[in-house]
Amino acid sequence: MSEHQEPVTRGLHGTGAVAFSTRGEYGVRFMVALARMDHGEPVSLTDIAEAEDLPRAYLEQIVGSLRDVGIIDSARGAHGGYRLARPANEVRMGDVLRALEGPIVPMACIEGDGSACSKTGSCSVVQLWSRVRDSVSEALDSFTLADLAVPGAPITLKQK
Repeated sequence: MSEHQEPVTRGLHGTGAVAFSTRGEYGVRFMVALARMDHGEPVSLTDIAEAEDLPRAYLEQIVGSLRDVGIIDSARGAHGGYRLARPANEVRMGDVLRALEGPIVPMACIEGDGSACSKTGSCSVVQLWSRVRDSVSEALDSFTLADLAVPGAPITLKQK
C-alpha cells in the first residue's frame, strides 16, 4: 500500500459508502414484525420487542417517526399498541427508511438545492452520485412491506 492510500476497513453500521443506521435496521425489523402480527388489532410494542429481540426503549423512539408520516397508527389503553395505517402492500420500504433515516443520498451535495457543495454547477461526478441515489431509492421502493412480511413463518406472540 502506498503512503497515500487509506486502509480499507469493513465493519458494521456507518462504515460503508451507503449505509443505514441501527435506527433504519431496527425500524425495518419492527415494521416486518408488525405486518406479520397485525390482524386488525393493535400490537403492543413489548410484544414486538420481545419477538424481534429489540430494545423496547429504542423502538419507542422509532415509532414516532413512522406515525408522523402515516405509516403506522397507535391506540392507547389496556389493549393499545400499533397497527399499520394502510395495507402492507401499499407501504414501500423506501418510505419507511426515509421516515427513519431522512433523505437517501450518498453525498450531501445532491440533497436539496446543492448548497452544501462549492462545486455546484461545475461538478464532474454529480452524475455518478445522482445515479447511485436513484438506484438505491429504486431498489428500496421496489419492495413493499408485504414482500418482506410474507416469507418465512409468521411471528406469533409468546405465551405469557
